[in-house]
Formats: sequence, structure tokens, C-alpha cells
Amino acid sequence: MGLKHMAEGKEEVMEEPGDIELEEELTERIKEDFLPVELTATSEDFSEMPIEEAYAEDIVVMLGRADEGEIKLGDIELKVNKCELPEKIKVELKHKLRAVRTNLTCEKLDDILRTVVAKYEKAKVDPREAVGIVAAQSIGEPGTQMTMRTFHYAGVGAIYITLGLPRIIEIVDARKKLSTPTMTIKLLGEYASERNKAEELAMEIQETHIRDIGRIGISTEDMSVWLSLNERELDKRHIKREEVEEKIKGISADMLVEVLEDGRLRIRRESGSFHELSKLERAVSNTLVKGIEGIRRVLARRETDSEYVLYTVGSELKRLKNHKIEGVDFKRTKTNNIGEIAEVLGIEAARNAIIDEMMSTLKEQGLDVDARHITLIADAMTMDGEVKQIGRHGIAGGKASVLSRAAFEVTVDNLLEAAIHGETDELKGVTENVIVGQAIKLGTGAVELVAGK
Repeated sequence: MGLKHMAEGKEEVMEEPGDIELEEELTERIKEDFLPVELTATSEDFSEMPIEEAYAEDIVVMLGRADEGEIKLGDIELKVNKCELPEKIKVELKHKLRAVRTNLTCEKLDDILRTVVAKYEKAKVDPREAVGIVAAQSIGEPGTQMTMRTFHYAGVGAIYITLGLPRIIEIVDARKKLSTPTMTIKLLGEYASERNKAEELAMEIQETHIRDIGRIGISTEDMSVWLSLNERELDKRHIKREEVEEKIKGISADMLVEVLEDGRLRIRRESGSFHELSKLERAVSNTLVKGIEGIRRVLARRETDSEYVLYTVGSELKRLKNHKIEGVDFKRTKTNNIGEIAEVLGIEAARNAIIDEMMSTLKEQGLDVDARHITLIADAMTMDGEVKQIGRHGIAGGKASVLSRAAFEVTVDNLLEAAIHGETDELKGVTENVIVGQAIKLGTGAVELVAGK
């Protein structure tokens, strides 16, 4: 058996050594010619490969050893994994440490990890802390400084948006009907960069009824409805006369539409009572010609990043999704109606929307509230799979304690209802224990000490 080795462009032929000599020779040549390369894979990458976890750890240890004080990717991977931190923080920490790896030493890396762990431990809530009351106080106190105002986007037909305290009340009450429902619609491609395209798309979304594009009247002489279309409005909204005629004919099967020489339309039915004529006039007036029902007005505005965005009066997220209008980026489209978000995108999206809306409302007023207080309220409102208000028809009204429900609202009704059904109050919560004068089972009150003999 012969073994060939290429070195410096010359071919060497080795004599056949014995088994022991061959093994030693191979070992020496492997040491000389094969050096371990720097590890570029991480534990997450190995988890996707058909490698057992124990072997993956060994690979990371072997190829991640520090060489002359240099930190390898494997060192970061192993040391971060050993820290007692949540998985999300570990992933973020690894990403940031890899970016500055060349500037790190073992001592610096250890110091950074110790600091992160210490700050995380300090940020954790103490056991039996009254987090609900602290969250309520943290939002309630800044709420007394909030103004009762609205914001408006200037332009042709300004759009008003509720802000401040009224908006916070709308969110925590989980109201279905908002005072100023609105959507922020992001656009794609040329629609986002060209004003004409953006305004054309705005008219495609904005609802247009026949009453918006013409004058309607009733003639009792021939028992018909007359319609005079406004050519200027038709051009502005990109609507053709033929489209209007088709929409009118689609109201009912017995609809007769006649186009006169002066351009007016005469509309009538076979049955000709005055009551039927009034109903016909209302039906024609309210017929939707173009757009999405419920979106009363759409305004195109250029954002700071040179992108056109559409702002609407009225929110119809589900209908917008179903229409699949070209140029609309639905993935980036937002609405201030939490109930619609829960219906269309799910409860997790609604939870995130509650946090985002409350944080942005407080920030707009110049108030700084820790996000964890807002997150706790959002969790409480959505934990049952539906958006519940913080009130007697939601979280407060669903409490097991009779005294707690009675202390919130409609005291007599709650006590009577409980007495009729023979309910028992276990006095486990805060409110009910305060009412009866007992120490609450939170903080130091949660611990019972018994003196030894």
C-alpha cells in the first residue's frame, strides 16, 4: 500500500511502513496540514442538523476555544447559553455581541454578561408584589394630566383623530363604535411614490354613493325618479356613466332606466304608488357605486420618508382585506379599532394593538409610563381569547368576589343578586379585605410567621 502526499508542488512517495509507523506518520501530517477553522455555526444552526445535542455542544466547545485572547463565536454562544436569562434576551444578546466580537476579550465578555444578568434580576418583580394596583396607579396618575383634545390632518376635508384621555377611555372600555375610527393604509410600488397614483387609489377606496355624484328628484307626474349626474365629480372619482346605470339596474329586476337627450336619467318601476316612489328614491340615493362601504373619506399625505400614505375616515379592515385592491400593502396597514383587529388578525394582534395605541397616546401627551404596566393591562383584557373591557361588563364584573364586584359599580344590584343565589365570598382579593378591615394577602401580608417555642 502506498501513500502519496503533495507538498510545495512536489510529489513524494512514501514507503510502506508498519501499522504503528503508519499511524504515527498520519497523526503528524494531520497536525501539520489540518488546522481547525473558526466556527461560524451556532447552537441554533446545529439544532436544524441531524446531530445529537451532546455532540453539537462538543463541536462548539472544540472549535470555539479562545486563541491568544481572541473571542470566538463559540465562546459567545456557550457563555450566553449558560446565563439564566429568557430566550428572547439571549438571542438579542448574542446578535449584539457577535457584532463587536473583535473588540472583546474574555474579561470584557464576562463583565458584560454579569452586568446583563444583574440588571435582569433587578428588573424582576418581587414576589407577592401588587402589580395590578401599581399598574393602575401608574396609568391613572398621568391620566389626570391628559388633555381632552383631537388631532387633525390638514388638507382637503381634514381628518380628525381622538387623542388624550378620551382615547385611553375608548381603549380600556373596548368600545365597538369609536368616535373617530381611522385606518393608516400603506402603499406599494408606484402608488407609494407618485401623488397622482396615490390619489387615484384613495378614490378607489373611498365610498361613493349616487347622492355624492349627482342631484336626485321625484316627479309625481310620470311617477319616476330623475337623476342629474355631475360630470366634474365623475371625473374626479374616475367613474363612468355606464357604471352608474349598471348599479341602478342592479337594485332590482324590474328597474327601468332611460337616458334622455340632456344626459339626465329617468328611473322608474312597474308598480307606481307614491310610497313605492319614495322608497325607490332612497334606494337610488344610497346605492354604492364605488369604494368600500364605511370608509367615508380618504386623504393621501406624503410622509417624512418620501412615501405616500392614505388616512381614512372610517375603519373597515375586513372589507379592505377582502377587496384585495392593487397597490395596498395590507401587511403594513393599521387601524385604531381594536375590535376589528381581533376579528381579522386574531387576539395576539389585538393585544399588541392595545399596547401600541396606549403607548403612542401617552407619548404624544409627553407622559412616560413603563411599558410593563401597559402590557399587564393588555394581557388582562385579552387573556380569555376575546377583548374585554375593564368595567362591570368585562374584567371587574367577572370577578368571583361579591364585595369586589359591589365596590366597583351598581352596589345594591350586585349584593341582591349574590344574596338571591347564596354566593360566598372567600375574601382572597385586595378590595374585599380592605372593605372588611383585614390585612391584605400581598407583600408582607402574604407571609404568616409562627413563633417557635
